[in-house]
Amino acid sequence: MEVIILMGIKHCGKSTQGRILSEKLNYNFYDVDDVILELNKKSPREIYSQSGEEAFKSAEEKACVFLKEKILASDKGAVIATGGGICNNPAALEVLHTLGKFIFLRAEEKVSLERILREVSQDENGNFTGLPAYIAKKNPHSLKEVKQIFHGFFTERTKLYKKIADVCVNLTDASKEENAGQVLEVV
Repeated sequence: MEVIILMGIKHCGKSTQGRILSEKLNYNFYDVDDVILELNKKSPREIYSQSGEEAFKSAEEKACVFLKEKILASDKGAVIATGGGICNNPAALEVLHTLGKFIFLRAEEKVSLERILREVSQDENGNFTGLPAYIAKKNPHSLKEVKQIFHGFFTERTKLYKKIADVCVNLTDASKEENAGQVLEVV
């Protein structure tokens, strides 16, 4: 039974690509963030902001253990979309790596930033809402600062994903289907 584990920065297309791949391969699809929500009745962002990074990492690891048991009990292949920060969670990575191949979906920095900024708003006092926790905790005061924080983060995370991944797929400005074709070539 084959298990494909998609990783990459927030908004690179892991869930979208995962759904397409699972349909094309007739595999089950799982999103680690959805499993975290299901098991904890809180989103990953809520856990991180209310209880901190360690509580989030613990919830992510438990979600991965839950998925591993579910997949091993099945006789069907699976595609897993991980959360963007899994590269900093060795325990969760260890659980998943026993299942299958890590594929790093590398989106262009500009594309990922644009997708993140779509969810961000700024009130009349200059306070941001909708920022990913890794940006929000640095308390940016302008969009320029948000972009600078993201750039450093993107660079650092890209290096981590490349070290961890079995395969890297550079997603292009092509259609979702064309990018899925690129991923299918390496699985």
